[in-house]
Amino acid sequence: MTLFALDQAAREARLLPELVELTEHHRARSPEYARLLASLGHLPGRRYDRVADLPWLPVRLFKHHVLKSIGDDEVFKVLTSSGTTGDVSRIYLDKEAAGVQQKMLSATLSAVIGTKRLPMLLVDTKALFKNRTSFSARGAGVLGLMNFGRDHTFVLDEQERPDPDAVRDFLGRHGDQPFLIFGFTFMTWLYLYELAREHRFDLSNGILIHSGGWKKLVDRAVDNAEFRRRFTADTGLRRIHNFYGMVEQIGTTFLEGPDGGGLYCPEFADVIVRDPHTWAEVPVGTPGVVQVVSTMPRSYPGHLLLTEDRGVVHGVDDGAWPGKRFSILGRLPRAEARGCSDTFAEAAA
Repeated sequence: MTLFALDQAAREARLLPELVELTEHHRARSPEYARLLASLGHLPGRRYDRVADLPWLPVRLFKHHVLKSIGDDEVFKVLTSSGTTGDVSRIYLDKEAAGVQQKMLSATLSAVIGTKRLPMLLVDTKALFKNRTSFSARGAGVLGLMNFGRDHTFVLDEQERPDPDAVRDFLGRHGDQPFLIFGFTFMTWLYLYELAREHRFDLSNGILIHSGGWKKLVDRAVDNAEFRRRFTADTGLRRIHNFYGMVEQIGTTFLEGPDGGGLYCPEFADVIVRDPHTWAEVPVGTPGVVQVVSTMPRSYPGHLLLTEDRGVVHGVDDGAWPGKRFSILGRLPRAEARGCSDTFAEAAA
């Protein structure tokens, strides 16, 4: 069963009552969240007609506040986002939440990789796991995806240099059957694409899952369309799926459809694009600030989050999969992102 089958009306009808219940769940278990809701005028028993009317939090709050809906003795794992020292989000998971997020990530990705564990090529280095107690965003991302593969082979050696012999050996054993590739977008281009082109590696049976944004590829004049075109032309790789997600909404993955026409939401999630001045939802085709919505977070109030990313909804129920079809356009400028948080803080004061 795929998680990419609900049209937008059915999704909204399913999500609204679940998100209202989740808001009350967190209000009852997180005093800090309850104070935020009260200061914003969202009192218990308030009626909501649309998901877009529910109270969201700026993702930046998780960098400066402890927001959790579980007791200290229930904390099983603390995930941290990437960022400068001290400027990181801390996300608190209990054992159940940690299990559920992995299960839902698996269900989401099965739409494109199937349910069998495939041989896996990782565009990274084994050295990433030297300190297993410290889960960086990059390390957690790689580790989380490794569960979906077997016979893991790293494209980079422990000095982070491309290892053509390791890739050649992997393809010799597995290249004639479907295999999985995972990497962050920039590293996948810089290391795997360049290596495969130089050594004429055949990646035609591969399924690439990649993420991490396009900022570092702008100087190389590589956007999503060019990335897909050149991988296909030079390596034979056709099954390419970008994804969007964040540690603050762990377990929720927005996945690129098979035609590359945009990202889609699994049935337990949605996106809303908002005007950065009025916070109203903008029409299809209008860029704005992306809000992510998910029924996954129960151990912390991360179910309705305003990100620091710009995005645009291209269409609704008009693509390879039903629901909203959208793109991420890049990060908000730092000052503007901070402004979103400051505006919220003023409203909550």
